[in-house]
Amino acid sequence: MLVSAIIAAMGFLDAVFARALASRNYRLYFAGQLVSLAGTWMQQIAMIWLAWRLSNSAAVLGMVGFASQIPILLIGPIAGVLTDRYDRRRILLATQCAALGQALALAALAWHGEATPGWLIALAFVLGAINAVDLPTRQAFSAQLVEKREDLPNAIALNSLLMNTARFIGPALAGFAVAAFGEAWCFVINAASYLAVILALLAMRLGPQARASEPAWQAFREGVAYAWSHATIRHRLLAVATLSFLLTPYAVMMPLYANAIYGGDARTYGLLIGSAGAGALFAGLYLASRQGTERLPRRVADAMLLGAAGLMLFAFNTVLAVGFAVVMTIGFAVIAFIAGSNTLVQLEVDDAYRGRVMGIFSMAFLGIAPLGSFMVGQLAQWVGVQAVLFGCGLLALAVGLVLRPRLLRRKAG
Repeated sequence: MLVSAIIAAMGFLDAVFARALASRNYRLYFAGQLVSLAGTWMQQIAMIWLAWRLSNSAAVLGMVGFASQIPILLIGPIAGVLTDRYDRRRILLATQCAALGQALALAALAWHGEATPGWLIALAFVLGAINAVDLPTRQAFSAQLVEKREDLPNAIALNSLLMNTARFIGPALAGFAVAAFGEAWCFVINAASYLAVILALLAMRLGPQARASEPAWQAFREGVAYAWSHATIRHRLLAVATLSFLLTPYAVMMPLYANAIYGGDARTYGLLIGSAGAGALFAGLYLASRQGTERLPRRVADAMLLGAAGLMLFAFNTVLAVGFAVVMTIGFAVIAFIAGSNTLVQLEVDDAYRGRVMGIFSMAFLGIAPLGSFMVGQLAQWVGVQAVLFGCGLLALAVGLVLRPRLLRRKAG
């Protein structure tokens, strides 16, 4: 019995990790990102908690979320053009160095007690601008790192697994670190973590990269036209934008739930976000262990409905133990949907348009989110956060049902 369980576990781990990690460059990428993303999540949790501690305002939380992601909406598609035209490793080296500087600026302000909501919003915008360039470049770059194209779905799923392992570990560590040592240490740790990515990028041995040669504006227009004319890509991008606008803002309101509704502190907040990260981690493991993609469209469509229903349940819940379970379910659903959609889009996009389409995908996922955060933060001041989140879940459920037949399609139309 024990031997059978060990053999099954080894087979599962082999299915999850063996394919993409067989490529040396991807192993380096994976190791560097694993360290860096844990620091990124620690900073994000500390930054949002600091904003809540300084303001006790849902509107300020919404503004921090808005500022951190609105640059992705504005810059994302243009960044996709840069990704197809210039060396992706050099772009990533530049973004990692810039993010390190942003983390040090946050640490200095927090250390000297000079942080204000205004400074936090401004530095959130700076990081958002860095991420607007980094995200599509990173997604397109990871496709270069696997030696076999059939390993690409596994690499994409492992990227999600990376993010969500960090999302599981980082928030829990941040919650206890903030309570014990203050926010500044989280910012310092994040600054140091960027060194792992920089060293990994420098150690890679890369072949030549195909680059777009047409003028930048023409390349941008061609990328948008390509994504819109490709029916399955278009519908997936619309669904991603809907989920991003309606579902993901719940995370920005989590300090309010932790403190005002559940009666907790920074530790409670960290554990709530960590619960969402645990669900996301399970989603990443599940997707990475799948050998084929034939059933992936159905899983993606189901995940959108599950996330919407989970948000409706979470909205009016006042029991902390139930909150942990529901947030874990939402975390699973959101990442199963986003990572699954990313996989399906990357499998269908032509290599010549990959960077530009990933720029649009980043815009749909992370660029639309600040509009939702801003809306939820403002409406919560008027009608209450619980009613607003319930309405968001209900709308997402309706849109998911309307788009479901189109999300089940696999071939371009």
